[in-house]
Amino acid sequence: MGDGSVNLPPGFHFCPTDEELVLHFLLRKASLLPCHPDIIPDLDLCLHDPWEFNGKALTSGSVYYFFSNKVTENWITKNGYWIELGIIDEPIVTSAGNKVGIKKYLVFYIGEAPGGVETDWIMQEYHLCNHDLRGALHNRRGKRKIDCSKWVLCRVYERKGNFAQWFCNSDDEENGTELSSPDEMFLSAIDDEFDDTSFPK
Repeated sequence: MGDGSVNLPPGFHFCPTDEELVLHFLLRKASLLPCHPDIIPDLDLCLHDPWEFNGKALTSGSVYYFFSNKVTENWITKNGYWIELGIIDEPIVTSAGNKVGIKKYLVFYIGEAPGGVETDWIMQEYHLCNHDLRGALHNRRGKRKIDCSKWVLCRVYERKGNFAQWFCNSDDEENGTELSSPDEMFLSAIDDEFDDTSFPK
């Protein structure tokens, strides 16, 4: 990220699962651990309309990724606002059955609330779980603390037709994605980085 570029080089496609976004990127961000490669930038969502993300967010195909440290119920931008869809928050669960995050769905409206015009811009907003994350990070003996409420990871795309048919990581509840060996190794590696006092009981 040192050169300011947030686009992947030719031939590369960023296509993470929900678990990978939560454990490899959002969890590291919240706990101040280094992330290699450090490719997802920070972005103040209130300063940008979704069509302005190109060149500011990580772009993979027509999907944008970025972190935001301003957690709010509704985001208001220069020309519109984001508001949650009437969808129940989706849990992000590991293969071991630990709930490590939740995914919220938002849609962008142009104009002022509540009379805005709905657009095809959709945002998936990833949050860490406070209490439930304790189960995934067992045997914590270290001193590193984590702030589960400070950061969210956002994935934004413009809905065109059936998005689930072409997006490589649409989660299928019947064929749940299991954590790969590197994912399990990552959880083990950071076990000792966290302190029980970091998590509300």
